[in-house]
Amino acid sequence: MKTLYLVTGAAGFLGGTVCRQLIGRGDRVRAFVLPNDPAMKYVPEEAEVVQGDLCDKESLEKLFAVDEDTETVVLHIASIVTVDPGFNQKVIDVNVGGTQNIIDLCLSHKECRKLVYCSSTGAIPETQKGTAIRETDSFDADKVEGCYSQSKAMATQLVLDAVRERGLNACVVHPSGIMGPEDYAVGETTGTLIKIINGDMPMGIDGSFNLCDVRDLAHGTIMAADKGTAGSCYILGNDEVSFRDFSKLVCEESGCRPVKMFLPLGMANFIAGILEKKARKNGEKPLMTSFSVYNLARNNVFDSGKARRELGYTTRSYRETIHDEIAWLKAEGKIA
Repeated sequence: MKTLYLVTGAAGFLGGTVCRQLIGRGDRVRAFVLPNDPAMKYVPEEAEVVQGDLCDKESLEKLFAVDEDTETVVLHIASIVTVDPGFNQKVIDVNVGGTQNIIDLCLSHKECRKLVYCSSTGAIPETQKGTAIRETDSFDADKVEGCYSQSKAMATQLVLDAVRERGLNACVVHPSGIMGPEDYAVGETTGTLIKIINGDMPMGIDGSFNLCDVRDLAHGTIMAADKGTAGSCYILGNDEVSFRDFSKLVCEESGCRPVKMFLPLGMANFIAGILEKKARKNGEKPLMTSFSVYNLARNNVFDSGKARRELGYTTRSYRETIHDEIAWLKAEGKIA
């Protein structure tokens, strides 16, 4: 039997890296992308491209259709990411409804050998600081913060329910934050890195985050396809890093001027409240939000021991990732 990997979100940061790594080891890849997505040009040319929408089961049938001598492995990475904590029906439709559609197609296509669902560490309930966050086997949208995390909690529970009740062979990976080279869309972390290098960030916030190199996340996701057990969840995280230490590494690797000052979390939250109120009044986007401060203040210590033991998951240092990302940004002309 031939194996074909079906990758959703293939034009995205993580999905594109997953495609490149699969192709690099000689696997066949079918990439699922939105119709007329301008990011389609970043999908490796060796991949077969199918255009469609997660919310449209008919277009998903085109993704799943294969010859009789072929079995499939589905890596469901596509989702809408938002830093706005407020309810968003589109986020729910795509992240939850789209995942239900993927589950249904996996079950109706008997040649589908396995599903790996890319969730988020945000779907896991936060523990008190000083206690590392570990995998859980049940998910509740009411126990996490923000629409994105809530949608991922709901979708993750759908996958686990399908494993237990419908016999689906599926496992789940929970990436933390993402960074690294080939971020063509310039996501949140890459945007922050560019601001630091260009001197456009006069001050930071005295919090922390947990970020992984996209290449390590992609490898962990592929290893989940190879080795992950049905019904298992795997945290793909890194060491916690303070905003101060992250900024220091960026300055050392790029030669830029250091960020001058860092606001205490309490003060940052107070200022965010004022900025949000002003932005609502003027119909503008606030420079800083209470939710962004929360994400820097929360417990960002995640235990990836299970993924290391069972999948062979590894992470490179922040310095190596920052060094490589800066080199890529220069080569792309995104920084001088």
